[in-house]
Amino acid sequence: MEQMIGKQSLKFTNAPYIIETACIAGKKEGEGPLGKLFDKVCEDGMFGKNTWEEAESELQKETIALALSKASYTPSDMRYIFAGDLLGQLIASSFGVKDYNIPFFGVYGACSTMAETMALASMTVAAGYANKVMAVASSHFASAEKQFRFPLAYGNQRPLSSTWTVTGCGAVIIGNETSAVKITGITTGKIVDYGVKDSMNMGACMAPAAADLIYQNFMDFGVDASYYDKIVTGDLGSLGQEILITLMKEKGFDISKVHMDCGIEIFDSKTQNTASGGSGCGCAAVTLCAYLLRKMKKEWKRILFVPTGALLSPTSFNEGKSIPGVAHGIILERNE
Repeated sequence: MEQMIGKQSLKFTNAPYIIETACIAGKKEGEGPLGKLFDKVCEDGMFGKNTWEEAESELQKETIALALSKASYTPSDMRYIFAGDLLGQLIASSFGVKDYNIPFFGVYGACSTMAETMALASMTVAAGYANKVMAVASSHFASAEKQFRFPLAYGNQRPLSSTWTVTGCGAVIIGNETSAVKITGITTGKIVDYGVKDSMNMGACMAPAAADLIYQNFMDFGVDASYYDKIVTGDLGSLGQEILITLMKEKGFDISKVHMDCGIEIFDSKTQNTASGGSGCGCAAVTLCAYLLRKMKKEWKRILFVPTGALLSPTSFNEGKSIPGVAHGIILERNE
């Protein structure tokens, strides 16, 4: 059976399964609407470490350990680990993963990283190159602010278009053992650049990439919005959601009734002062593990999971470059 579908998608002949997940979030995330669903909420934003970067590595390390424990696996059971974060040279992942002695692929897709790690992991299992692999993504509010925006002590005023980087990590074990949810296909996104240069408006940067990905998924699989119970973007926030729905209508598809955004779901923007919503690699990662997969086991039969990423760096931003976006799609289906 041909597994390559359309221009950018794969439909797996032997669909890999999501065997187990784990997610750990920070204090602010724990105070939000999904707080009771996380496996663990850490009140200490430093995670017992001396720097924000070390804190994020510890966050990854603990989440990986929790996923292995929940599945009754050891590190040696994992053929590969695909992991990523927002920091330069993926230092949160490399230092977080190193003690496990698992063959490691470092992955950078900005805030779309959870979908990219899951796509690569599922391809690896579906192709028969591994029986069990782990996909991981994390972000930390303070480490991201330090790298991309302003020192926390500066106390800058945040515009309403901005999003709040989630402190959180999600880990997903993907394998060929039957479970409740399987990955039946993926759509790999292209880099889309509408010329937006406002680093405080990530939704505007990423929404065009999300629209391009969702449209191509529809074209490749010959479906429309009704095919999915939910189409879930990663961190467009409320402003980005409006742009996405408008762009999809221009392409001839109304996704407004099935669209959901992790960045909107994870915080109560009015009471938690998070402006447009949540963002960061950890936003989609923890929302998937804590909330989306729970809903799939009981309510939804099929969703399109579409984390989105803004592909900028301090260097490119300071040199006046635009902020391109990318999105990757994972088709998740309940195993019945």
